[in-house]
Amino acid sequence: MQSILVPTDGSEQMQATLETVRLFAERFTSTVQGVALRPAFAEIVAPDPIVAVSIPPADWDESQYVRQARQSFDSYVAAHPVMTAKFSWRGGNAIDDAALGSLGRLFDITALSRPGPKGSRMTAFESALFDSGRPVLMAPPRAPTTIGDTILIHWNCSTETARVIALAMPVLKKSKRVVLLTVEGNAVPGPSARDALDHLAAHGINATEKTVDQKGRGPGEAILSEARTTGADLLIKGAYTQSRLRQMIFGGATSYVLSKAELPVLLSH
Repeated sequence: MQSILVPTDGSEQMQATLETVRLFAERFTSTVQGVALRPAFAEIVAPDPIVAVSIPPADWDESQYVRQARQSFDSYVAAHPVMTAKFSWRGGNAIDDAALGSLGRLFDITALSRPGPKGSRMTAFESALFDSGRPVLMAPPRAPTTIGDTILIHWNCSTETARVIALAMPVLKKSKRVVLLTVEGNAVPGPSARDALDHLAAHGINATEKTVDQKGRGPGEAILSEARTTGADLLIKGAYTQSRLRQMIFGGATSYVLSKAELPVLLSH
C-alpha cells in the first residue's frame, strides 16, 4: 500500500477524505498523490455513430478549477506538517471520471468519499472500482480517529471477496484484530468461512469467525450493524457480487454500504 491516489474536488466531504487517507497512509509510510477531478458536465449524444461528448459551460475555467483543487489539497497538507506519509500534487489538467479508472491502475489504492450529494459521484466511484483493477478506499462523511486496528471482513464466499482479501493482505497483517463475518442467507456457492480462516492463518492472520442472522434486515444493514458492535474501524468487502442492475432494482449489500457506511470501507470488484 505504498501509493495512494486522491481525486480532489470541491465536495463537502473532501477534508474528511484527506484525513482518512492520512491515517491510512501513515500506517505504511505511503506516497499520496492528489489530482483534480473535473466536475460532471452535460453530455450531448450523437446517434450515428453513438458518441457522447461532454460540453463544459461557457464560463468554465479549467486552470482556475485545478488551482482551487490543489489549494484545498495543499492547505490540508500544510495543516499537518509532521507526517511520515509523503503528500504531493500530480500536475496537469483535471481528469474526468473515465480517466480516473485508467489512472488508478498506477496506484495501490484510489481513495474517494462516500458517494452522495456531499461526496463523490457514483460515476467516478464506479470508474475507480471497475476500471482500475485496484481496491477503492471509501472514506466516511466524518473522518475516523483510527483505521485498520479492528477489521471486519464480510465473507460471502465470492470471487469479489477473495480478491479484496488478497489485495488487502498488507492491511490485515498490520491489524490488531480481524473478524470474518458471515450473514446467513447472503452467500454464493464457494469456500466456507472455516476455509477462509485457514487461508488467513496461512498468512499469519489470526482471525475469528462470526455468523449473524439477518433478523428481517437487509444484508447491508446487518453488516454495518455488526461493524458497530465489533468496534471495527475498517470494513473489507467485495463489491457487487450481484450485478449493478440487479442491485439498482432489488437492492443489495454493496448498494446499502455505499449509501450508509459511517466507517472506512475497502472494496474491490
